Amino acid sequence: MEQINFPKCQKCEAGDLVPLSDFGNQGAAIQFKAWVCTNPNCGFNLKIRNGDIYINEPIMNGATHSARVR
Repeated sequence: MEQINFPKCQKCEAGDLVPLSDFGNQGAAIQFKAWVCTNPNCGFNLKIRNGDIYINEPIMNGATHSARVR
């Protein structure tokens, strides 16, 4: 299996930046919509939303998220 090397976080220099993907409004996959640091003490994140770049938005705990009913 091929190992993928992710870039080091430039903020903390301890974690790696890993990509996250999502789905758009019409259900199309959006790869690399966000990059987040793997160091939980760092919290650096970079997100793309509607063509704009957002840096260091608050990170929410996904455990409290409820699924959207369709």
